[in-house]
Amino acid sequence: MSGAGFHVHGPHDHELEHATTGGGHGDGGGKMTNQIALFTAIIATVGALFAYMGGATQANAGLFKNNAALKKTEASNQWNYFQAKSTKQSLAEVSRDLTPNVTDKEKYQAKIDRYEKEKNEIKLVAEKLEAEATEWDKKSDGQMHQHHRWAQATTVLQVAIALAAIALLTRKKWLEYAMFVGGAIGFAVGVLAAMHV
Repeated sequence: MSGAGFHVHGPHDHELEHATTGGGHGDGGGKMTNQIALFTAIIATVGALFAYMGGATQANAGLFKNNAALKKTEASNQWNYFQAKSTKQSLAEVSRDLTPNVTDKEKYQAKIDRYEKEKNEIKLVAEKLEAEATEWDKKSDGQMHQHHRWAQATTVLQVAIALAAIALLTRKKWLEYAMFVGGAIGFAVGVLAAMHV
């Protein structure tokens, strides 16, 4: 550009002016660009939220599975304790049956009765722990299912973003439509994940 009113455009000036005024080559390119940019920003944000939820549910699934393992170990310890009491009870029964002394028989019978009572209490604790372990396993499975839904939703949204980039580069209207459909499907799968479906 000179000071005498003579104006010379650089090679890129026309394209910059054209882009800032929203002009296109007769195909609504500026409008398409704006739509794709807005769509990409929204879908990327939603996708980031879905990815976070997927990570959170995966972490919960691992935590719940760990809790199930702890409860199973506690239940196993109780069953071992139950078995030890059963062994003591069996020895007391043999001793009772082999002793000729009535007083000793009564002493062994008292032990047998005590062991039976203790075994029943231990059995209740062990069964309760097993039920808790099963419940933690179910919670873990539910979280893993939900994690898979979040991962599916995130993947579909990533594909929609890729389609957006290709649509922007090629200016193909059918790719823009495919991008919107992909985004809608990804969002729908995310809603299913939120609803635990």
